[in-house]
Amino acid sequence: MRDVQRIAIVDPSDLTREPLRNLLLGVETVWLEAECSRYEFFIDVVRQSSPDAVVIALDSDHNKAFQLIQQLTLEFPHTPILAVSGRGDGQSILQALRAGAKEFLTAPIVLEDLLLALQRLRTNRSASDPNIVINGTGRTESLVVSIVGSRGGVGCTSLAVNIGCAMAQDPRYNTALVDLDLALGDADVALDLIPDYTLADVAMNVDRLDMQFLRRSLCKHESGLSLLPHPVQMEDISLIHEEHLGRVIGLLRASYSHLVFDLSKRFTSTDMTAMRMSDIVVLVAQLELTSIRNVVRMLHTMDKEEGLGEKVKIVVNRVGSDEGDITLEKAQETIGKPIYWQIPNDFRAMFGARNAGVPLMTHAPKSKVHQSIVGLTNALCGKTAAEPAKKERRSFFSFR
Repeated sequence: MRDVQRIAIVDPSDLTREPLRNLLLGVETVWLEAECSRYEFFIDVVRQSSPDAVVIALDSDHNKAFQLIQQLTLEFPHTPILAVSGRGDGQSILQALRAGAKEFLTAPIVLEDLLLALQRLRTNRSASDPNIVINGTGRTESLVVSIVGSRGGVGCTSLAVNIGCAMAQDPRYNTALVDLDLALGDADVALDLIPDYTLADVAMNVDRLDMQFLRRSLCKHESGLSLLPHPVQMEDISLIHEEHLGRVIGLLRASYSHLVFDLSKRFTSTDMTAMRMSDIVVLVAQLELTSIRNVVRMLHTMDKEEGLGEKVKIVVNRVGSDEGDITLEKAQETIGKPIYWQIPNDFRAMFGARNAGVPLMTHAPKSKVHQSIVGLTNALCGKTAAEPAKKERRSFFSFR
């Protein structure tokens, strides 16, 4: 499971402490280590519980709260402090930050703002405390990966499903797959899942969306991967807008360490939103003329948007199939960008897994295609480096 952030809070007022407590309890990645109703006792609470971060409500007594922040900062310099107040004026914020608080939120607290603040506190603690390891045996950073195809039928959904399942095998990760091929997606079929809720249900309830409702909307596969499927009814696609998806992704990113998006092939507004909010965009191609041509066109479009082109990693699927009439060397030269990974062709294993509704790790764990996808997953997660594309032996009939 993803590392949990242990939080201690102090607020003498029941009226504001209870809503804050309930908000924190609804966040899967937060463990409410301790809560206190007296500023005077809180320093002892922190000494005993050693939380990862503390939340201090200021409004019951600003002077006592600021003194407490100063004392905590001196005694626990590596424990970041989040100050909360109904007063959002510049003077209150400045006083809290000068006392030693790292973050300030105005009450009533918005969930998205709280999640972002907690994420920054985690990063702040990791940067200031040398005993905390990122992407090693300790804490893990979040990762969002979009999978997009250069044309239909290049194997995006199969890759998305198997990458998601491979990520879910790491006990430090909490992984979810979101099917954003809204019209014709079939990630649920590939995993043999019958969902109770879809992305359309989440969109229809976006105004009252909270972490608990969002988690209930995802169905869990036996591999450990969670799935948020596409709408069942075609007419429900119109319910999902860019702003809805942006909020859903923000909440998912706070609740899950690793997200995989299976995109459509139409460059819709929701596809673009997902790619903008991703850390990596995996562009799937095959060694045939239409696919390579579309890769060039897609890269040209992505490069026009600041920062998007830099995220793209080219993955060539089904290397060695009879359909491939272009060499890796020629493809790389045409694309003008290194090929990040090669997935070998193994029609029998992949087709058998899809028909059985199971991932490759269940159907053909020893197959070359499964081992290659595991290697790709490890590289995307920063566990291993990507291998450069190897030069192929050219036959007399190779395309040049």
